[in-house]
Amino acid sequence: MTIQGWLLIAAFLGILLGLTKPMGLWLHALYEGRRTPLHVVLGPVERGFYRLSGIDPDREQTWRGYAVHMLVFSFVTLIFTYAILRLQAVLPLNTPGFAGIGPDGAFNTAVSFTTNTNWQWYSGEAAMSNLSQMLALALHNFLSAAVGIALAFAMFRGFARRESGTVGNFWADMTRVTLYLLLPVCVVYTLVLVAGGVPQTLTQQVTATTLEGARQTIALGPVASQEAIKMLGTNGGGFYNGNSAHPFENPSDWVNMIQTLSIFVIGFGLTWLFGKAVGNTRQGWAILSAMIILFLAGVAVAYASEAAGNPVLHQLGVAGANMEGKEVRFGAAASALFAVVTTDASCGAVNAMHDSFTALGGLVPLFNIQLGEVVVGGVGAGIYGFLLFAILAVFVAGLMVGRTPEYVGKKIEAREVKLAVLAIAVLPLIILGGTAIASVSAGGLAGPLNKGPHGFSEILYGFSSAVGNNGSAFAGLTAGTPFYNGLLGVAMWLGRFFVIVPMLAIAGSLAAKRYTPPSAGSFPTTGGLWVGLLVGVILILGGLTFLPSLALGPIADHLAMIRGQLF
Repeated sequence: MTIQGWLLIAAFLGILLGLTKPMGLWLHALYEGRRTPLHVVLGPVERGFYRLSGIDPDREQTWRGYAVHMLVFSFVTLIFTYAILRLQAVLPLNTPGFAGIGPDGAFNTAVSFTTNTNWQWYSGEAAMSNLSQMLALALHNFLSAAVGIALAFAMFRGFARRESGTVGNFWADMTRVTLYLLLPVCVVYTLVLVAGGVPQTLTQQVTATTLEGARQTIALGPVASQEAIKMLGTNGGGFYNGNSAHPFENPSDWVNMIQTLSIFVIGFGLTWLFGKAVGNTRQGWAILSAMIILFLAGVAVAYASEAAGNPVLHQLGVAGANMEGKEVRFGAAASALFAVVTTDASCGAVNAMHDSFTALGGLVPLFNIQLGEVVVGGVGAGIYGFLLFAILAVFVAGLMVGRTPEYVGKKIEAREVKLAVLAIAVLPLIILGGTAIASVSAGGLAGPLNKGPHGFSEILYGFSSAVGNNGSAFAGLTAGTPFYNGLLGVAMWLGRFFVIVPMLAIAGSLAAKRYTPPSAGSFPTTGGLWVGLLVGVILILGGLTFLPSLALGPIADHLAMIRGQLF
């Protein structure tokens, strides 16, 4: 480890904290449906959309209505993307003449981008036309991110409203987030990336002559525009197979820093918005504090492990940090930071190969995903997932003091606790169930490149990433098979929507309750004791569930590594 490495991490966190309130203020205007400076230009577009689609933005929905509209929208866009991928061969903007994607691959990819997972079993530059990249994939990068933020708005209204039967209008929330946040930021972001050397063109291939005189075909395309929403919307699907390790996606250290910051910035702003929505910004800062503690713990372990290097290579006389699978232009610190950020935020983009991390270094991204992607988490999904843990934390506090738990003025009763447990418990059930099936079936065992504990880790990471809607992978897993495409596709769908529906039910239940002012016996939810309880509940409920599988995979891998064995 170096001082420069820690200064990089400190600068990253400092910049984010400075952006938290400005982002929160902008999100608050969209949450309340107030005018922004962009309404002068984009207001007519918004109103025109409502007129054409017959939507009344002032007509609010119950939680059931909100859920039904969200599910129907997600299913229709999934079918649209599936059709584009299957028909790719006969559609325009396909200069290389790529064939249509097969049924299992198209299903997996359509589900992946609909659920904000962006799991990629294919190499983008060798399988996807420009039309597929822009119309099928980048479109979902915007829409799935907007769905997540809209759902967070609905959850916030559940806590903020009093004796109300509604949680907002799904279509209005979606439109405002897309039109006034994601699109304008990504236009500017794209121009910054182009200035930094990221390609943006409809030319799909160019041919160059190398120094040896050979002819080389170089894949190009609208990379910068895809990259912008890929990072801002915590999507993670890369234009190239190398993702953010590819020099066309992430050409320099300062571009890398901007990309890393953009993964977290909306998630940080949503914590401030939650506090503002419930009338006490200290509530939001308390949540953010718990997230930062978990984030810094992960960064410390990952960076220390990668900086220490591989003891097997040390025995062979190769000293220094573990640089296998990393870009020299980034180094160990920026690679470890990016890995923790992308798995804390359910982004899944990578600027280094997680499969080549040391055993403990690779354990951190896996553990982050298995916590439920709530350490900042995906845009919207992270904060509403975190609030599910907050409900269980106040329930635990209520048991200790012997009174009905309360959180931000709402009594937390049996219905909310049961729904929160359901939403949280479904994730390990699907992850461990899918891993078990793959570990004993011929189709599953054909996937891992490695044998022993690390091969098991590749399978476990794959299902954790799918269910957690992350999308990164231990790339030794060959997942482009009907077995994995089908099973992981189902896992991604269940992992997203089996959390969302109980969460919306909680929002509806809370919105209907009256406000309960804090009393002398109320458990304070803004101080250090509350932050510590939150961290403890997340680690216990999220972490201990997976302890047996972690012992079979990364921990066993680490013990083997320090014994000098290679798997």
